[in-house]
Amino acid sequence: MTKLLDDALTAVRRLPEETQDDVGRFLLDLAENTSLNADEAAAISEAEAEIASGRGIGEDELRMFWQSLGS
Repeated sequence: MTKLLDDALTAVRRLPEETQDDVGRFLLDLAENTSLNADEAAAISEAEAEIASGRGIGEDELRMFWQSLGS
């Protein structure tokens, strides 16, 4: 596991369990079913860096995002 992914998972562990499950579902789907283009991979890398540094979005924003997708 890379240091960046390890740092991101450490940050996710501090989130409430329901939010951790949301992130887990997203990561599993991403790993199993998605082929990313260069722009998408860059956006995910940027988001991971934000999470690792504590600059990520808040729990309410994440929940609203998942609700907008019907999850």
